[in-house]
Amino acid sequence: MNVKPVIAIHGGAGTIVRHAMNTDVEARYHAALAEILSAGERVLAEGGSALDAVTEAVRLLEDCPLFNAGHGAVFTAAGTHELDASVMDGATLDAGAISCVTRVKNPVLAARRVLDVSDHVMFTAAGAEAFAREQGLEFVEPSYYYTEARYEQWLKARGTSRTMLDHDAATFAFASSNAPSEDDPIDPIKKFGTVGAVALDAHGHLAAATSTGGITNKQAGRVGDAPLIGAGCYANDATCAVSTTGTGEMFIRMLAAYDVSAQMEYCGVSLEQASNDVVMNKLPRIEGRGGLVAVDAKGNVVLPFNTEGMYRGYARVGEAPVTAIYR
Repeated sequence: MNVKPVIAIHGGAGTIVRHAMNTDVEARYHAALAEILSAGERVLAEGGSALDAVTEAVRLLEDCPLFNAGHGAVFTAAGTHELDASVMDGATLDAGAISCVTRVKNPVLAARRVLDVSDHVMFTAAGAEAFAREQGLEFVEPSYYYTEARYEQWLKARGTSRTMLDHDAATFAFASSNAPSEDDPIDPIKKFGTVGAVALDAHGHLAAATSTGGITNKQAGRVGDAPLIGAGCYANDATCAVSTTGTGEMFIRMLAAYDVSAQMEYCGVSLEQASNDVVMNKLPRIEGRGGLVAVDAKGNVVLPFNTEGMYRGYARVGEAPVTAIYR
């Protein structure tokens, strides 16, 4: 079967700020998504693996301060940054993940090294950083992750018992003086922040990668779905590759990423049917909000979400990237 290689990415989901439509900021998000998709597409066009393509795309998403991963990650309740990431190879079912790192510049590269060289699947906190240092990965000062927007969002949540998904909270009502601005086409009060990528390469192999700074004002040591294989990231050449974004605890409880693959394998349904069932039916039953991007072994791409918007896009080799924010 001759399929055209394809990559899809996401950068968070949430509620759209209607008055922010057609702003320069919105254009910056589209430009960033398109540039990152083009970089992943180039990897695939040059014969690179799906695993290399998703790793590169997520690395670039981590480097972009518009998204909640790497530079631009949110703050914990302690005013620190703790980052998580995972990758999975659909050809071998090999996977690598790290969580609660505070000095690794690109968490997805650490997760990739776990997959490539370790007998283990996941490292956390000090052990993850020791592993990354042994692998010669780049370390940064904690201030590297800082952005003024994330800091302001943390200040709004600090001193409360609430956490905010990304720099948001679907359950946290701000006073009118803290109404959302036009700094983000998705309402920062109701935005779910994780980045991720899925890809199908010219050899018919699938891969997925996911990375996040977590949730604003989270308790130190909290781990969401992003680094958990089967919850926030999953890939299997027999079915599909999936990366999620949303209320992490709910995606963990639903094993959301794996459920898409399992429905395809055991029920014989399509990628679209399985993804829509997970996002539109199963997750809402436990108040799970967000979305996912997925690609199957035939090159079909889906990007469902149950919020009013999601930063997303896809690119097939030889074609212009397609990006979107709104429903």
